[in-house]
Amino acid sequence: MSFDFVLSNVRIGHESAVVDIAISDGRIAAIGPSLPHDGPCEDGQGLFAFGGFVESHIHLDKAMILDRCPICEGTLGEAIALTARAKAGFTEDDVHARASQVVEKAILNGTTRMRSFVEVDPRAGLRSLDALLRVARDYAWAIDIELCAFAQEGITNEPETALMLARALEKGANLVGGCPYTDPDPAAHVDAIFELARRFDVDVDFHADFDLDPENSILPKICAETIRHGYQGRVSVGHVTKLAAMTPEALRTAAGRLAEAGIAVTILPATDLFLTGRGHPRLAPRGVAPGSVLAEHGVLVSLASNNILNPFTPFGDCSLARIANLYANIAHLARDVDMEQVFSMVTANAALQLRAPHGVCVGASADIVLIDAPSASDAVRSIAPVVSGWKRGRKTFTRPRAELYRP
Repeated sequence: MSFDFVLSNVRIGHESAVVDIAISDGRIAAIGPSLPHDGPCEDGQGLFAFGGFVESHIHLDKAMILDRCPICEGTLGEAIALTARAKAGFTEDDVHARASQVVEKAILNGTTRMRSFVEVDPRAGLRSLDALLRVARDYAWAIDIELCAFAQEGITNEPETALMLARALEKGANLVGGCPYTDPDPAAHVDAIFELARRFDVDVDFHADFDLDPENSILPKICAETIRHGYQGRVSVGHVTKLAAMTPEALRTAAGRLAEAGIAVTILPATDLFLTGRGHPRLAPRGVAPGSVLAEHGVLVSLASNNILNPFTPFGDCSLARIANLYANIAHLARDVDMEQVFSMVTANAALQLRAPHGVCVGASADIVLIDAPSASDAVRSIAPVVSGWKRGRKTFTRPRAELYRP
């Protein structure tokens, strides 16, 4: 048979035997052992092939600003304040340059799809949005980027922010998000975000419950509004570290509400570990939401990077394999089935949260990444490096496997 290209000798899913993947017109045309072909071919060397990592929660606009934000306390309040001062000086070209560096790191680490928040308020204006719209166009050959117009610092205290969010959605932002815990009236903040979502028929993504006090959760309000507006399957919440402080009974109740409302949860282990638990001089809590417990109750759970090299997360290389490994360690996971579940949190689950296609199967877009491991579970355990990737059948990067030169 004639195909545009064949990627041979790879492993997919739970299969132990190697197969070939044939690509035509940017889509996967066939999968099977030793596919007959007479066109170009690349040997996958027995590596694990998957649809690429999906970054479900990142802030491209405020990445790589540690040089402008000297950290003293390492608290959430300090991070918000430092970033608020810094973003007043952001220019479109500045945001574009920093975000482009982060996107390139993500591509080289096997990410094929991304949701980035972009702060829209009187300090940032629409400059960051304009920059990230350019970045999304610039890198569309390698990664799909959607943008969430985001109110980081409140709405009821700055009513002009709601008008700016509407303008951002008119200009091309894909969805809208809010941060109730920074608003003097969290419930009204939630209402304002849903009003915008309904008006523009877009999805919603909240930052919520980012502390370790189990009381006064905003989740019941978000769940109720999600159901009231018929938005099941269209709402996500990030952080929700309060869940880590709840009793098992309260956690089960919260998980049941989230599952009933069809709300996805994004866990951000690098940020949540860094910012929470600082008030405990000994035996500091991890402060990371229990994703595996949520998943057991039917909640869709993803893992993400959140921030790269800024006051919220002064670390990061855009490796979702590293984030998956970090979470598995924090959550005391060990079994292969657990590793596979964690891998899905940075791949298929994250894509489902973004309501996007994902996976290596016949008829799918030929978005394929090879990782230097025999399986998904091994990839998580070893933080396996990615080797190469394709987007819609076109090769986008290569990172050759390390080689020893023995004497």
